[in-house]
Amino acid sequence: MWTALKSPPWIGRIVGIVGLITVISSLLPSLRGRVHLVLDVVPDFFPAAATTGALAVGTILMLLSRALRRGKFRAWLVATILTAMTVVLHLIKGLDIEEAVLSALLLVLLITARKNFTARPDPRSINRVIGIALVGPLVATVFGWLWLAIDADGQAPGTSQWDRIRYAFVGLVGVTGPVHFVDKADGNRASIALVVLGASILIPLLLSAMMPADGPHPLSTDEESRLREMLRDWGHIDSLSYFALRDDRSVIFSKTGKSAITYRVVGTVSLAAGDPVGDPEAWPGAIEEWLDEAKAYGWVPAVLGVSEKGAIAFNRAGLDAFELGDEAIVHVNEFSLEGRSMRVVRQAVSRCTRAGLVVSCHRVRDLDKSTRKMIQVKADAWRDGEVERGFSMALGRYMAVEDGDSVVVLCRDADGRLRGLLNLVPWGKDGLSLDLMRRDRETENGIMEHMVAALWEACPALGVRRFSLNFAVFRSVFARGERLGAGPVLRLWRTVLLGLSRFWQIESLYRANAKYHPEWKPRFLCFRTPGDLPRVGTAALRAEAFIVAPKWVQRITRG
Repeated sequence: MWTALKSPPWIGRIVGIVGLITVISSLLPSLRGRVHLVLDVVPDFFPAAATTGALAVGTILMLLSRALRRGKFRAWLVATILTAMTVVLHLIKGLDIEEAVLSALLLVLLITARKNFTARPDPRSINRVIGIALVGPLVATVFGWLWLAIDADGQAPGTSQWDRIRYAFVGLVGVTGPVHFVDKADGNRASIALVVLGASILIPLLLSAMMPADGPHPLSTDEESRLREMLRDWGHIDSLSYFALRDDRSVIFSKTGKSAITYRVVGTVSLAAGDPVGDPEAWPGAIEEWLDEAKAYGWVPAVLGVSEKGAIAFNRAGLDAFELGDEAIVHVNEFSLEGRSMRVVRQAVSRCTRAGLVVSCHRVRDLDKSTRKMIQVKADAWRDGEVERGFSMALGRYMAVEDGDSVVVLCRDADGRLRGLLNLVPWGKDGLSLDLMRRDRETENGIMEHMVAALWEACPALGVRRFSLNFAVFRSVFARGERLGAGPVLRLWRTVLLGLSRFWQIESLYRANAKYHPEWKPRFLCFRTPGDLPRVGTAALRAEAFIVAPKWVQRITRG
């Protein structure tokens, strides 16, 4: 039991609880008899200063609990120092022996658990520093107001809550506020207490500012060049390989330099996507480097949208795998618009043709600058929502010069106006992978089928023999759940997914792909333990932009 208590998850929980108890103790009035005993030993302003100091320290301990659960050494060091401080603060603020003993026991636990905390601090983030600088004073003001409201002795009659809020805010920097005190000593104690509370804001601010600057970073020019060389030789293995060049991903290479993993740190999750890039024989080396980095920083490793071959490689490295769904792959020499099963697609193509919609396919490098700009404007205008979604199966940019091998499918009406487009990135030398699918909402239904059919016809001239379409989440559930004889669990799961489809178009994506009768290739989510799935799921939704911070938060964090 003692060994389990010294593990980072348990230490984090215990520190959080002790921090909460410290905050509550600071907000509650101390026993008068004990306070008199303290005042016989220390100056009369010490208890007030110790009370606000304990309030601040307790809050910081609660904030540190998350980093402690990840085994962060710096969090352990700060928590150990602050816990030692709380022992003294509890005694000075009112001879709170019970809380002091609890803090002393926690101090012993922290010291004996030192060897379990080896994770490096996260790289410095200007967003985090700005957030603390903005939120810290607000939190301190709230605590100061609570303290003034609860301990109102000595304040002049008629003091309002608004007066206390203003006094708490300006008092953080030692400025006298609108609250008047009958006794000058009470005013001095309040002023000192608020200054101590204001100074406590500097602790997390300095910790964030002093974090190391190294760590994951967006792709550098040299790293991108190395990745592109790997893609030229090995990009045919995985249809998602080209998405490794996203601007928001970091890269880590194997020691041999023959393989790499691209990923993004989302919260506390190191989220990779797709198979490793490069020589499959070197995949284990890249996976090992990536896992070692995640362990060093206390991050949770996870991989989104990995193929079966990639999932096997990650599984051999210790990760578990869960099937997310299937990718639809169309083989050009096997596809045809003939036959009863393709009637829906044929009808859509015929309808669009009668409406005067004409489709053309181009390599991006063959388009002039004005045309590329026009396509970008239209794609942004037709986007569903204000943010660009996608991480594992989207490039995050389009019509860029560096992506000249990408193929864009353009659908224009009889007047030459652009009505729809597809953007597909290279999949090796003879394949394409769907990146973007946009359309004018006022155009003819069936325009997507019209463009896919035109792409198929243009593939021989483009030197393409296969292309990948949208990913269908939990495709097998829909496919098997609607069959005769499906079990009750499968039918229930299908019903749940149909409900979720009202918000995330899960079923419609499956139906949109199924009409082409593609080859279905499973895609997996790889993770360390089932307990990590809530964090991994949240990180994946954030990376794919299904969970987005409010606009004002985004503006602040952009600095």
